[in-house]
Amino acid sequence: MAASDGTESAEAGSVTAGMLVIGDEILSGRTKDKNIGFVAEYLTGLGIDLREVRIVPDIADEIVAALNALRHRYTYVFTSGGIGPTHDDITADCVAAAFGVEIGHDPRAVEILTRHFAERGVEANEARMRMARIPQGADLIENRVSRAPGFRIGNVHVMAGVPSVLQAMMDAVAPTLKGGRRLLSESIDTRLGEGTIAADLGAIQKAHPGTMIGSYPYFDGSRHATNVVVRARDPDTLAAAAAEVRAMVDRLNAPKP
Repeated sequence: MAASDGTESAEAGSVTAGMLVIGDEILSGRTKDKNIGFVAEYLTGLGIDLREVRIVPDIADEIVAALNALRHRYTYVFTSGGIGPTHDDITADCVAAAFGVEIGHDPRAVEILTRHFAERGVEANEARMRMARIPQGADLIENRVSRAPGFRIGNVHVMAGVPSVLQAMMDAVAPTLKGGRRLLSESIDTRLGEGTIAADLGAIQKAHPGTMIGSYPYFDGSRHATNVVVRARDPDTLAAAAAEVRAMVDRLNAPKP
C-alpha cells in the first residue's frame, strides 16, 4: 500500500513511515524532543511502522535532502518543527523546494489566522502571517490548539514542533491515514542475562523469520536480567515463537542436576 510519493515496504501488509525532526535547538540539547516517542506510539496504534527518524539543523539543503530521501522510501513522512513566525522557521520553504512547487500565502490559512488574531486582539503582522505561507497544492492540517495550520503535500505531513500542537495535528491527520496489519507483541521476562540467552535466542529468530525478536537487559537491584519481546503480525506466528522462547527460559532456569 503506497502513497502517491512513497514506496511500499517489501513486507506484506506493512505500511511504513519516516519522521524528520527539524531544529538547531534539538541538536544542541536546548530543547528535549518529546515528539518522536509520541508519533511512534501513535502510528503503531494505527498499524503503521515508524522505520526511521532523522534530526537535522535549520539548514535548507539538509532539510530538503533528508525530506527527499524519506518521502521516496516510506509510505508516509511526518515532520516536526520549523513552521513558526521567525526567520529560522524555513520548513515550509524547504518542503516546497523538495516538491518543486511555488509557495505563498494560502487564502485558507490567511483567513484562519486573520480571524484568530482578531479574536485575540493581536496584530496580524508580517511575521505572524508567515505561518500562512503554504506550498502550492498542499492541503491544510487543522490546529485546534493555536490555529496556525500544518499542511500535507504528497505523502508528507508537516507539523509543528510544540508537542501539544503536534499531538492535535496527529489527531486531525489520523483519519486520512491508511494503516496496515497491526504489529502484535508479547513480552517475556527471562530472568537471565543477555549472554546466557543470546545463542538460543538467535536460533529461535532464525527459525521464525516472520517475527522480530528483541532483547532488553535490565538490572533489578540484585541481578542482571533480560526481557524478550517477540513481535509479529500473524497471531499464530507470534504464539509459536513466544512458546519457543518460554521453553528456552524454562530450560535455562531449570535447576542443574
